[in-house]
Amino acid sequence: MTAHPTAAPGTSADPGPRALLAMPEGLQTRMFSPQQLQDLQDLVQIDIERTCPDLSAAGDADPALLAEAEIVLTGWGSPLIDAEALARMPRLRAIVHTAGTIRSTVGPAVWERGGIRVTSSTEANAVPVAEFALAQILLAGKRSLAREHAYRRDHQVRSGAAASPEIGNYGGVVGLIGASRIGVLVAEHLRRFDLEVLITDPYVEAEVISALGATKVEPEELYSRSDVVSLHAPDVPSTQGMVTRELLGRMRDGTTFLNTARPALVDLDALREELVSGRLAAVLDVHDDLADDDPIWQAPYASITPHIAGSQGNELHRMGAQALEEVRRLAAGEPALHPVDPTRLDITA
Repeated sequence: MTAHPTAAPGTSADPGPRALLAMPEGLQTRMFSPQQLQDLQDLVQIDIERTCPDLSAAGDADPALLAEAEIVLTGWGSPLIDAEALARMPRLRAIVHTAGTIRSTVGPAVWERGGIRVTSSTEANAVPVAEFALAQILLAGKRSLAREHAYRRDHQVRSGAAASPEIGNYGGVVGLIGASRIGVLVAEHLRRFDLEVLITDPYVEAEVISALGATKVEPEELYSRSDVVSLHAPDVPSTQGMVTRELLGRMRDGTTFLNTARPALVDLDALREELVSGRLAAVLDVHDDLADDDPIWQAPYASITPHIAGSQGNELHRMGAQALEEVRRLAAGEPALHPVDPTRLDITA
């Protein structure tokens, strides 16, 4: 008797599960490279030219397409998958999110129904944020914002020997708020440098933080000792406003606060006072609450970037690659690489 090999998912013998793109039109060509889209077609039955930006009964998605869908790929701006949408997708067994947080995409009904695998590309999106934070931390160690400001004003160059002994990245102290995915990546990057790293996180044991080459401390100590404080906590109810006036006041004159997380975590009034006075420097990549006439825009030692730390341009394809791997694993009957744990949604982004 001759044995016949099992066809691989996506081959002509096994065309793979049916999938659809539940995302705004055109997003698929930003998240996936042309080769990745071809690889996706090789894995599953999918129309890569067609997206379903509205899964409700009032939307224009083909009911037959929804009824057959086993995998839904989502991303930024995707519709909420709620009870109504689920009722139209009885065969759904996986939601593969090509972006980070799934909070606005995956409704409670998904977890209530059970049996639906949910994955996200948060790990992939953490990479460029950690790279950006590392670069800004090292620049902050040089007190680059204050020194550039002085140079533009005075046109005077101070030699290295004439600079304050507090300036530099040899023996400096970096404080990381949160051992999140990004916080962990930043800590791992910082191991290559002659820096002491402090981390505060109530949900992570000291032994885990020690394994990262860092020391677990309470928030008060972190703010008081650090030359740079970098925020990497999720935006959940328990963390909003966690960067208080009192904690910012503990930072030494001339030190730097870095926010690549979310503005809701910071007491904006307190931060504004510190920056306008020039006592602290800051790198703010997230600042949704800044009005056009906010004095922070003119603060002497504030760098305000337009939310560029996260995945941009070709970096989106890293998230596409991670989503593609999740689809491959699902089609092959393998466990998910980065499943979303619904029991941790209250402490994760």
